[in-house]
Amino acid sequence: MTIQDLIGNYSVSGSNQDGSDEVTYKGILRLSVDENNRIKAKWIINEIQEQRGSGFFKDNILVINFSYNGDNNKTYKGVAVYRCLTKDILEGFWSEKHGNPLYLGTEHCIRIGTTERLN
Repeated sequence: MTIQDLIGNYSVSGSNQDGSDEVTYKGILRLSVDENNRIKAKWIINEIQEQRGSGFFKDNILVINFSYNGDNNKTYKGVAVYRCLTKDILEGFWSEKHGNPLYLGTEHCIRIGTTERLN
């Protein structure tokens, strides 16, 4: 798999960094590649919150540093790590700098328009 294989839009479901394994949000993840062959990411979470990030891809692992503005106009930063099971399915976890350090958030991404499914 190459970085170019990951370009596209994904349906996202995830859990927050609070120890819950239940889906607490849904959204869209858009992946593109910049002129330096680095990943550019944009999430739209629950149709209202925009998050942006950039990262890299190696050995079917995608790492993205992200940030967003919270409700209190504070900038939150973190990192998301995905195992690219196929070019259409990404399984990941994430952590924010000010999140609960005892837990990781989780994220499952399926390319929009694919017929593949998560187990």
